[in-house]
Amino acid sequence: MSYADKVFINMCRDIIDNGTSTEGEKVRPRWEDGTPAYTIKKFCVVNRYDLSKEFPALTLRRTGIKSCVDELLWIWQKKSNNINDLNSHIWDSWADKDGSIGKAYGYQMGVKHPYKEGMMDQIDRVIYDLKNNPYSRRIMTNIYVHQDLHEMNLYPCAYSMTFNVTKEAGSRKLTLNGILNQRSQDVLAANNWNVCQYSVLLYMLAQVCDMKVGEFVHVIADAHIYDRHVKLIEELISREPLSAPTFWLNPEIKDFYDFTTDDIRLENYETHPQIKNIPIAV
Repeated sequence: MSYADKVFINMCRDIIDNGTSTEGEKVRPRWEDGTPAYTIKKFCVVNRYDLSKEFPALTLRRTGIKSCVDELLWIWQKKSNNINDLNSHIWDSWADKDGSIGKAYGYQMGVKHPYKEGMMDQIDRVIYDLKNNPYSRRIMTNIYVHQDLHEMNLYPCAYSMTFNVTKEAGSRKLTLNGILNQRSQDVLAANNWNVCQYSVLLYMLAQVCDMKVGEFVHVIADAHIYDRHVKLIEELISREPLSAPTFWLNPEIKDFYDFTTDDIRLENYETHPQIKNIPIAV
């Protein structure tokens, strides 16, 4: 059984059985027909994945690994806030006529700040510190910038990564661990998408910094299942989990900015059928 499937099933069962409903309350999201999009939610869900043992891709349905990594690189590598630099349409609903999503996501990653008597953005600072100050307790990114929120077409959901380095006894290499903080998550549409994205990020950063991957911890402040997703979730978690796939990352890449979606793949990735036409609340 895939460990990621077990985590997902338990999380969804807990949300449905023990969560609280927002039905009848004042909520921002709307369905395409204009009706309020209510949820069943749990506060502060924390899921841990040991990447040294298994890559956490769901087998209950397929996660499009290249598409989710493409979005990751759009934010972390291209540092873009324009959907014309993205090879999917997942951000179309939040883009203006020029393709911009405002001062959000990749825009914030590219903002430079003074560091070590020079100018550096958040990504380059993370890489610099992992290579030069690996035991620092200050290696993190944060794109939830209050002064720019009014110029963001969508407030960041996954807004902060904190990196922490450990060392196993007898190991030559250090181990890279990471925590993703997320203020809100649509569990059906985005949970495993984000888990796979930031797991791949840890693999990439570990490789370019000559480290091993360790734990990925996912902290979700508001983990919710939309009212129109409950039946879909119930069907999904009734499926029998399959074996986890094997993750491959091109070992020749030593510069984070050289990675492309062709440098990653999931091998022996067997899954149940995809759930199609998932309604998305905006």
